[in-house]
Amino acid sequence: MISGGTDNHVFLVDVTKVVENGKVAQNVLESVNITLNKNSIPFETLSPFKTSGIRIGSPAITSRGMGEKESRAIAELIVKALENYQNETILEEVRREVKALTDAFPLY
Repeated sequence: MISGGTDNHVFLVDVTKVVENGKVAQNVLESVNITLNKNSIPFETLSPFKTSGIRIGSPAITSRGMGEKESRAIAELIVKALENYQNETILEEVRREVKALTDAFPLY
């Protein structure tokens, strides 16, 4: 996380220690059905078309009734996908885990 916390429902994460840039992270996570967006971070060094970070928000998960336990699970899935973004076997595993989680908390 970029700062020590957040005052609202979104926060920024610098992903450059795990993947090339925020655009790569966004694309990888979209491929496993986790929706978020690339975002510039404070003191950004990359172009706005790539960015160093991603922005994560909670409204989509809280509107499904997910709580802290599920938020932690999603965070773990994000890390798993990004750390293994070139391993299709692991990405498929993440897709299945995301589907199981969203099936357990359907939209109304």
